[in-house]
Order: sequence, then structure tokens, then C-alpha cells
Amino acid sequence: MSGFDQTLLDEADETVRVRLIVNGRKVTCEVAPRDTLVDCLRDKLELTGTHAGCEMGACGACLVQIDGRAVHSCLVFAVQADGATIDTIEGLSESGVIADLQAEFHRRNALQCGFCTPGMLVNAQELLSRVTQPNREEIRDALSGNYCRCTGYETIVDAIDAVAKARSKGGGAA
Repeated sequence: MSGFDQTLLDEADETVRVRLIVNGRKVTCEVAPRDTLVDCLRDKLELTGTHAGCEMGACGACLVQIDGRAVHSCLVFAVQADGATIDTIEGLSESGVIADLQAEFHRRNALQCGFCTPGMLVNAQELLSRVTQPNREEIRDALSGNYCRCTGYETIVDAIDAVAKARSKGGGAA
């Protein structure tokens, strides 16, 4: 085989051990250096709430929080996240930290097919952790990296706005 380098194929089979804190639990994963974080979460840890959408960082379906910041997990290699603290939609939901957002999304029908909803909730939670009372324009700006083909966004913005107002008054969603 002229021009073919067998070592490239051999190196592609190598794995690396990464250590993560995912949803408050210490985990170890064996990943190929080219594996993305979304693939590690879905395929290795079976956390399928994080969706693989466009795989280019444009749709927001794969958003997770890494060290408290919303990040497109399709753009992060799993090896880059070694040592990081990651919160997925499952962890945020189980902890109850987004219960008011989930309730308000449901109450206002701010979800339809549901594919974008985990990323929207992760993004909304990160926004509300940084800005306690965002205005509607700030909410729209924060959601600009999340695509939804079903709702038209108004009900999503309404839900996040209602939760922001309720949280600033010290209560749950209105």
C-alpha cells in the first residue's frame, strides 16, 4: 500500500481516560481523542437529555454547563473537559434548580416537540444565574444560539421572563 500510513489507523484506536464530575458524581470515561463531550455524555454515560443536533455549535441542543457556564458540548472534545464539573439537563432537573423553569415552560406551552427544550433550559438557567432580572431583549439575546422550529420563541421568552420576575421576588414561577 503505497502512500498509506498504518500508524494513523493504529493511533485512531487509542483511548484516553478522562475524569469528570458530572451532575455531582465523579466519573471516569475511556474516550478516543476525537470524541466530543456530547458523545461521551450520551454514549458512555447514557445521559441522553443532551441532544446532538447540528454538531457545529449553532443549534444549542447540546448545551451543558461546564463549571457553571453554558457550553456547546458538540464543540468540546471530551479530553478538553478532563477535570471539569459538568451539569447536564438531567442533573439540573434532579437537583430541582430548574423546577420553576420547567413548570413555567409547561404552563406556557413553551415547548412542543421538545428537542430544543433541554438546551433552552440549560441556557435559561445559566442566564438567570448571571442576571437576576434580565429584560426581554437580554433573554432573546441569550437564546440567540438556540434553535427552535416549533414555538416561535415568544412563549419561551415569556416563561423565562416570568421565572426571572418570580425569582427576584423570592418565590417560584408565577
